[in-house]
Amino acid sequence: MADKQNYGAAQIQVLEGLEPVRKRPGMYIGSTDVRGLHHLVWEIVDNSIDEAMAGHADTILVTLNDDGSVSVEDNGRGIPVDMHPTAKKSALEVVLTTLHAGGKFGGEGSGYKVSGGLHGVGSSVVNALSNVMKAEIHRDGFSYFQEYRRGKPQADVKKMGKSDKHGTIITFLADDTIFDTTEYSMETLLTRFRQQAYLTKGITIGVMDARKKRPAADEAFPRLYRFSFEGGIGAYVSHLNDGAEKIGSVISFAKDQPEGQVSVALQYSQAFNENVLSFANNIYTSEGGHHMTGFKSALTRTINAYARKYELLKEKDENLSADDVREGLTAVISVRLREPQFEGQTKSKLGNAEMKSAVETVVNEMLQQYMEEHPGEAKEIVGKCLLAARARMAARAARDSVIRKGALEGMTLPGKLADCSSRDPSQSELFIVEGDSAGGSAKQGRNREFQAILPLRGKILNVEQARLDRMLANNEVKALIIALGIGIGEVKDIAKLRYHRIVIMTDADVDGAHIRTLLLTLFYRYFPELIDNGYLYIAQPPLYKMSKGKDTRYTFSDAQKAELLKEWGVSDDDLQENPEEQEEATAEEAANEALTKKAKADKAAPKTSKVNIQRYKGLGEMNAEQLWETTMDPEARTMLRVTQDDAERANAIFTTLMGSEVAPRRKFIQTHAKGVKNLDV
Repeated sequence: MADKQNYGAAQIQVLEGLEPVRKRPGMYIGSTDVRGLHHLVWEIVDNSIDEAMAGHADTILVTLNDDGSVSVEDNGRGIPVDMHPTAKKSALEVVLTTLHAGGKFGGEGSGYKVSGGLHGVGSSVVNALSNVMKAEIHRDGFSYFQEYRRGKPQADVKKMGKSDKHGTIITFLADDTIFDTTEYSMETLLTRFRQQAYLTKGITIGVMDARKKRPAADEAFPRLYRFSFEGGIGAYVSHLNDGAEKIGSVISFAKDQPEGQVSVALQYSQAFNENVLSFANNIYTSEGGHHMTGFKSALTRTINAYARKYELLKEKDENLSADDVREGLTAVISVRLREPQFEGQTKSKLGNAEMKSAVETVVNEMLQQYMEEHPGEAKEIVGKCLLAARARMAARAARDSVIRKGALEGMTLPGKLADCSSRDPSQSELFIVEGDSAGGSAKQGRNREFQAILPLRGKILNVEQARLDRMLANNEVKALIIALGIGIGEVKDIAKLRYHRIVIMTDADVDGAHIRTLLLTLFYRYFPELIDNGYLYIAQPPLYKMSKGKDTRYTFSDAQKAELLKEWGVSDDDLQENPEEQEEATAEEAANEALTKKAKADKAAPKTSKVNIQRYKGLGEMNAEQLWETTMDPEARTMLRVTQDDAERANAIFTTLMGSEVAPRRKFIQTHAKGVKNLDV
């Protein structure tokens, strides 16, 4: 009651300037993890892209500096630096310190016919979330400079001297008190900028890694990349389909509509999964929007109309479904419009309803024309769709069987599932375990109230190379789907999920890594909602059990092992492997080893006791107590949450590693071989 009485005008806070950004950064950049960190780069680069789309820039250079900062340089017009008529300070300072301030609200009169940075928020948000930001402007024959600390200018804009350049250089150092990490990924950056270069003809985007000490994952990449593609989104589709067994050539077309410009490129392959990416003013709309809806409906309508016209579909046959016509499809839809309405600052979904009809009109007309002019290729595409339809009908029967079993819940759950007693999904965990041995330890060591155990036998089916009907015929996959309880396909209902933590727990060896990858492929292709909602995890069991006297500890990496040995002051002579892990030696070898050890002991007794090290090659080597205290106890365990930060990159990795084409997989392995750790051979 006292709290209610104290609630008055004095409790109402008004956040000034950039304070709201620092108080609630997730509202502006989505998160403060590695995804949010990279979003800072996207915001600055998107402004440079807008200059390029307006025809004022053709070169962008992104540099990862040694001090952890990022510099983005373009050769555009440069941010204006003259005095703002109402703010009474430099326009540069207004743009970088004021929310909803920018030059893209005035439409074509501002010099931007189309743009992605239309909210006037991005640059100021980056400034607010940076320890330091420096702006260097070149325009009208002079250079100008201003520095900011956590969004606050340290001095007025300073005129530095004459310059024959033009453009903007923004350098920012992300605030490490806000972000979980301030380490950038070259792979993430390159994927994004390659994408932008495909979408914007005539632009060159360079990426330079000037860090003296690079993360291990980045060592495989050259320090300098340059992207420039004249082929546009048609070339982009070819890139996305690299390594796939293609059907026909890339179909590419573009047309201006009253609502805006529509560009589409597509190509079919013999794969079973679709990869359709959509963009609005070069902004990747990960959740689609009306332009995506228009494309999908037009594609289905056009292919069905062609199949009916040439009697590839008989009168008695039902129409091809939307899923049928998108199986094996790779497509890029790019629209440019004057007043885009995105849902939220992260711009993940386009809300302009008029773009649905605009895209429908263009796709109907241009795709129909292409298919009429290329009848052989058109029939091949329709044949692919018809095969998908037959597989869908076969899969429906198998799926219905799985769903019927799952609907009965506990009565027909897989016999090998050791279920938990809790019926609250938010409290329940499912551990997917490799083999009966580990499954036995997990069942004994678990907390039966909220932890369920599902042991899998051997390697499950690679779903990347199998249609749905074959997948559902696999006993291990079927058992997992029934255990989850949500069904599969168009009848999938995420609300019926029985566990809100699904944990992949496999051995720390090559087989374990393979099984983990197979499971990740299954979840990514057929249950992406579980990843998006943060329900999927990977357990982190220890690699080593290390004992020195009465001190026993577990280490989870070679780095931790080395650190502990250093702490103990242990030399190589003080190490001995756990006898449990040693292979049986011959009597002669054992005798010789014993004599050697005795000789060493007689020569000089060590000041430190010996250290026993046991390498856990399999979870089955742990007893129930050890497995609980290291891997399953919520109070002590470490688990990795599986996330999907970049759909394009994730799709490419799964296609490369798990697809039917051998050459791309071999190339990937050769490229990344040096970065492999903890390989058990």
